[in-house]
Amino acid sequence: MLTSTYKNVKLLHKRRFPALLTSLALAFAAFSADAQDAAIKTNLLYDATLSPNFGAEVGLAPRWTLDLSGNFNLWTVGNGHKWRHWLVQPEARYWFCQRFAGHFLGFHVLGGQYNAGKLDLPFSFLGTNFRNLKDRRYEGWGVGAGVAYGYAWPVSKHWNIEAEFGFGWIWTKFDSYPCADCGNRLDHGKTHNYIGPTKVAVNLVYLF
Repeated sequence: MLTSTYKNVKLLHKRRFPALLTSLALAFAAFSADAQDAAIKTNLLYDATLSPNFGAEVGLAPRWTLDLSGNFNLWTVGNGHKWRHWLVQPEARYWFCQRFAGHFLGFHVLGGQYNAGKLDLPFSFLGTNFRNLKDRRYEGWGVGAGVAYGYAWPVSKHWNIEAEFGFGWIWTKFDSYPCADCGNRLDHGKTHNYIGPTKVAVNLVYLF
């Protein structure tokens, strides 16, 4: 009787163990495929201002992703207009439905350096006077944080269009000069707290 019971258990084991392995393999494959969801992107608005940029985004959980973007500009354009800078901006995103599609909220930090001047921006905003950029050059660095809202439109299996707007705070420290090209320093080590848009994007996204 013990021999018969052992044979039945062994037969049951032979039947169930491969099925269990198959189920575990399928579950692992599904989890791996889900966990490897990733995207690369470029912000078309930054591209239009001659600021090459690149972004990458990876899935962390069914509704969470981590986005990392960076951009730079190393040129003087036109009649001495300077918009030289580099910027790095990591962002955690919460998706309302599923990641990489629909509405999302973003929570980002940022940091970078700049050398900007001879830019005709005839307005001020929440305590920052952008008119000064017309006759002065500012050279410095800054760090900040903000929140953002965005929406992603899937256009095919591997392509998305994504729009995002962020608002927040930047603390910056800078030296100022009387014009874009001369070097007689007017201010040294001054600080400024900027409050306003911290991210504006229309991204072309490729999904893996």
